[in-house]
Amino acid sequence: MSDRGGRAPDGSESPISNRDAADSLAPTASESAAPTADGAASAGRLVVVCGLPGVGKTTVAERIADHVDGRIRRTDVIRKELFDDPAYTDAETEAVYTELLARAREDVDAGEAVVLDATFADDRFRAAAREAAAETAAAFDLVEVACDEGVVERRIERRDGISDADFEIHLHFKELFDDIAGDHVVVDNSGTEAETFAQVDAAFADDGSAEDDDVEDPHAGDPHADPDERSAAVTDAE
Repeated sequence: MSDRGGRAPDGSESPISNRDAADSLAPTASESAAPTADGAASAGRLVVVCGLPGVGKTTVAERIADHVDGRIRRTDVIRKELFDDPAYTDAETEAVYTELLARAREDVDAGEAVVLDATFADDRFRAAAREAAAETAAAFDLVEVACDEGVVERRIERRDGISDADFEIHLHFKELFDDIAGDHVVVDNSGTEAETFAQVDAAFADDGSAEDDDVEDPHAGDPHADPDERSAAVTDAE
């Protein structure tokens, strides 16, 4: 469900961070293009989409993937591949993020673009992603998805997906989420899907895979549509 392993008494995860863990989760490195073994610059790209549970990271990640012609890797999916009955412990979370970044490195090494869809609440996981990009990728992007708390609560009440997060988990991680330092893109997913997409399109306009003219808002022209129904889906716990 998150970067922070372990269960709190309310059934959510504990605030333990394990900041001294694994060498694979090392401090922030440069975002410059990384040379490959033969000295040529990698053509791969790494995009991290982070934010609190329930804010709509998956919808944003999918739109970005259209722009960069990339694949999406989600910690929600990886966790359930690695653990039949996830317990959300520190060790389990460590394993999930280690596997996430290992797969991302393989994608980028192959010259592909990959979009990571996860909470990344613990800054050391973001630092590890930056380092992986500095070592293997031609480009790195960090995108934070934000959303009004009341909107998140309403959406979570009626969502259906792979995520295990509920609104209490969202509030729990609001207290734990490390501030994001440095340049990054912020996408506000509080409004309609079209409004969210417009922000992504503006941020990734030079990538050109998802042209505005080619993507239609399915609710466009319907003045009676519920604004929450028209907004991006929220299917992420990580």
